[in-house]
Amino acid sequence: MGLFKSSKRDDTPDESLLLHYQVSKDLALLGEVYQRHTEMVYYVCLRYFKDSERSKDAVMQIFEELILKIERQEIKNFQKWIYVVAKNHCLMALRSDKVRKIDFSEDFVELSVAPHPEEDHVIQEQRLQTLEHCIEKLPEKQKIAVQLFFLEEKCYNDIANLTGYSMNGVKSYIQNGKRNLKQCIERGKDE
Repeated sequence: MGLFKSSKRDDTPDESLLLHYQVSKDLALLGEVYQRHTEMVYYVCLRYFKDSERSKDAVMQIFEELILKIERQEIKNFQKWIYVVAKNHCLMALRSDKVRKIDFSEDFVELSVAPHPEEDHVIQEQRLQTLEHCIEKLPEKQKIAVQLFFLEEKCYNDIANLTGYSMNGVKSYIQNGKRNLKQCIERGKDE
């Protein structure tokens, strides 16, 4: 695949090339840094999209986003940073594909994980980061069940088969995970 050929011409650290880019605005420098990590970005996208062509398109879209993001953020470790950018890009794309609401209680307290057109991109990103942070804080079995159910749209039976959890276990992990997510998100709003 031509998209993933290494263009690492020297051993200049990513962060040094980024600093040179920020001073010179030479896109070739940004392109060189990004090219070093395109294979990882592609596989992150493939994990979320499960579609090779869409993942290749996302690699290019993410590069276009970098030009703006790099100006607004301090980057200490480019590889870790670009991984998070790629992951967030994929999650935003999946969420905008389909407006989804998560029912957290009988009172139907809802958290829309789809972007609102009137919201600023920064606010959308903050909401997604809060949601991801709260998902990461869930106990392992709840985290796995919630991710499979809401993000990968698996049914209870599929989750039970994939994880080895009992059907009642799957239902319990999802229900408790939703409750814990709701509490975590509400705590985040208060802070």
